[in-house]
Amino acid sequence: MATTPIVLVDGSSYLYRAFHALPALTTSKGQPTGAVKGVLNMLKRLIKDYPDSPMAVVFDAKGKTFRDELFEEYKAQRPPMPDELRVQVEPLHACVRALGLPLLCIEGVEADDVIGTLARRATQAGRDAVISTGDKDMAQLVNSHITLVNTMKDETLDVAGVKDKFGLPPELIIDFLALMGDKVDNIPGVPGVGEKTALGLLQGMGGGLDAIYADLDKIKTLDFRGAKTLAKKLEEHRDQAFLSYRLATIKTDCELPVGLDDLDIAHPDREALLELYRELEFKGWLAELLEGQDEGVDDVAGGRPVGEGTEGDSAATSTSAGRQDHMILEQAEFDAWLERLQKAEVFCFDLETTSLDYMQAEIVGVGLSLEPGEAAYIPLAHDYLDAPKQLDRRAVLEALRPLWEDPAKGKIGQNLKYDISVLANYDIRVVGPLTDTMLESYVLNSTATRHDMDSLALKYLGEKTISFEDIAGKGAKQLTFNQIALEQAVPYACEDVDITLRLHHELRPRVEAEGRLAKVLDELEQPLIPVLSRMERNGVALDGERLLRQSRELETRIRELEAQAFDLAGREFNLGSPKQLGQILFEELKIPVRKKTPKGAPSTAEAVLEELALDYPLPKVIMEHRGLSKLKSTYTDKLPILIDKTTGRLHTSYHQAVAATGRLSSSDPNLQNIPIRTEEGRKIRQAFIARPGYRIVAADYSQIELRIMAHLSEDKGLLEAFAENRDIHAATAAEVFGTALDKVTPDQRRSAKAINFGLIYGMSAWGLSKQLHIERGQAQTYIDRYFDRYPGVARYMERIRSQAAEDGYVETVFGRRLYLPEIKAQNQARRQAAERTAINAPMQGTAADIIKRAMIDVDAWLQGLSGKQAEFDAWMVMQVHDELVFEVKEDQADGFIEAVKSRMRDAASLSVELVVEAESGANWDEAH
Repeated sequence: MATTPIVLVDGSSYLYRAFHALPALTTSKGQPTGAVKGVLNMLKRLIKDYPDSPMAVVFDAKGKTFRDELFEEYKAQRPPMPDELRVQVEPLHACVRALGLPLLCIEGVEADDVIGTLARRATQAGRDAVISTGDKDMAQLVNSHITLVNTMKDETLDVAGVKDKFGLPPELIIDFLALMGDKVDNIPGVPGVGEKTALGLLQGMGGGLDAIYADLDKIKTLDFRGAKTLAKKLEEHRDQAFLSYRLATIKTDCELPVGLDDLDIAHPDREALLELYRELEFKGWLAELLEGQDEGVDDVAGGRPVGEGTEGDSAATSTSAGRQDHMILEQAEFDAWLERLQKAEVFCFDLETTSLDYMQAEIVGVGLSLEPGEAAYIPLAHDYLDAPKQLDRRAVLEALRPLWEDPAKGKIGQNLKYDISVLANYDIRVVGPLTDTMLESYVLNSTATRHDMDSLALKYLGEKTISFEDIAGKGAKQLTFNQIALEQAVPYACEDVDITLRLHHELRPRVEAEGRLAKVLDELEQPLIPVLSRMERNGVALDGERLLRQSRELETRIRELEAQAFDLAGREFNLGSPKQLGQILFEELKIPVRKKTPKGAPSTAEAVLEELALDYPLPKVIMEHRGLSKLKSTYTDKLPILIDKTTGRLHTSYHQAVAATGRLSSSDPNLQNIPIRTEEGRKIRQAFIARPGYRIVAADYSQIELRIMAHLSEDKGLLEAFAENRDIHAATAAEVFGTALDKVTPDQRRSAKAINFGLIYGMSAWGLSKQLHIERGQAQTYIDRYFDRYPGVARYMERIRSQAAEDGYVETVFGRRLYLPEIKAQNQARRQAAERTAINAPMQGTAADIIKRAMIDVDAWLQGLSGKQAEFDAWMVMQVHDELVFEVKEDQADGFIEAVKSRMRDAASLSVELVVEAESGANWDEAH
């Protein structure tokens, strides 16, 4: 007799429960996957908990069942399966089959009946069965051999468990359901009999429906509310009660195409799972599956010596993936590779270095690849104990210099900007056609995945790569690459270039297949790589002493605000503690709670405090304290520390593959978020200075997103306002408030500005009312008037919503795409957020494209690369949103301003003219 239980899974129950209970997930292409992942999580747990058990997963089949014939209204009130759930059924079935589990869908009966039949057969055979379900109806099946398990609630019910949970033994569960009915399945039950009444009735009568109807008079003697009038209801609805009994009874004698002996333990189909996990973007499971492939394999990455034989010999080894790795330690083999590189039209390379800081990094080795499946690593500066002799770094770099500096030879890499910047430390200027797999992935779908090599290898190649931590360790004891033994360094470095080259072969065709995306990649993103590298290395001069003085001033003001807060609160508390602040505001000061956190606590988020600050002094003090503390820690304290000791300048890092809309971001430090509207923020900008004899020039596109809105919407009123060079906010105020242009008040213009910018971000009437501190009805009136005056904008918004819902993405003027996975979400909040993004992304993305086009052109002009000698002694030193910042020779500033404005205006041709405002100053603030 078998000792392991048979496991029967109620797939339909879990599918619905996972869909409604778990967070919605979608792939980068918008395919819903949350329910699939929830059910698979449960199945994986069951397989782990019952590794030797035969198993079956049972789903409801399409079409009517015998219960529909008994009662026409059975489940008739149920809405149709949501589209977001329906599209997950087939992928889930495919995953179940790929896990090697029998999947049953039997027409004419429900999943419960199939499970009930198999469970009854198990009992008859003296075998134990575990039913995995979240359905209470299944409790009727429990006996000494049958147990229920609910993995979502971590609940197990045997006979005693059923009694504890329901107050009744399993044999009375059908009677219980028949009496009280089931709204979900539309089982009528007896009107007026709820859960408590049904329980009291069954417990008091000591039996089920037969016992109750055999002695209705006894009901009047029972001690529970309503007992005296219950007998009449039961008599009136006798037929309905017994019909409900039949509907609630799980059928245990179904004819099935399988028997108990046909059930089996899981035998996963690894290749099928790999394909499904890639398609559904279950990256964690994909990585686990790939790691499982490598278990017990003695390969190069596992530590087998590279190039066994005479120490110092160059060697080639094959990895477990079939890749041939070359470790180049001898001049002859380097010369052979150099000859191959010289003949090639394009090559892939990657630098291994001592630091992620491009200004400080030293080259430890160079990885090279010319074709997938073969790679070489040239170690140059590994200096651990007993490291073999390596080729001279300077000699190797000089030999490779002509290849990097050849304008006709293509270079492929992952995050090439870093490698280009590090090579600049050795006076090597990389030019020529550049191909960056990070940017290929980003342009293909900016929201699909992270764009680092490990994530891309997993998503597009289905391969788990060696992580740096695998070979270098973690934390404070992490080794730098020069300390990594060649046995580990070679396969790691060779994998980097091989994976990068293979990713290019996978991604480039995908980009070319998607319309204008290839132009976005080839004409915008990849040409921008050396521009950003130069700008980063130029850096910007910073007055560290000024910032340190500002830090001291901020510290004084922060202490004053802290004392003021203590005085208003009536006691000392930690201003940085949301819990303590909430207690002060809402419990002690009795300020009304405006919003709660997901855990139910009163919210002290910035938006809440901003609203409360209009009426209460303490939130206003807290807001100022928070703002100044953030400025101090993020900028005035930190920026002086980041000044490079060699150049004396600040060098940020710009990131192309982060913001979904195409905007650049920056880090270490983040220059995009330095406030400009506050006095403290402007003081920080005053510390960004020019070298002696130079001026800072800031050139900024004026109202560029509103101009793009006019172009996209083709609204006559907006186009005319810009064509006539009217103040667009005043013009909008005149339209919305029905007043003459010269009579518009500052408050009206301010409101119109909020409307102009709010609507291009998809702001609702509620949002506008909050921003302007007016009633929602008044805000809606403003919006309605705006759309009455600018009907083209309303038509554009409706058109772009529909287009986004149909295509799953929106595009910029230049063809950049932003995919919107939530655009068809059933959840209204998520869908509306996606619709707001759909409205704004074409404008924000087009603005990002325009300034990138401007940067490429201006850089070529400044470098003298556009066919004539550079006209100005000027550097591009920063990019912030719609603004470019330059350091220009003092006596050339005026001429430069006119020339750069012209070039930036010509970066795009729209229905309205682009306007660029530019000024010069001794510092960044003055240049505004």
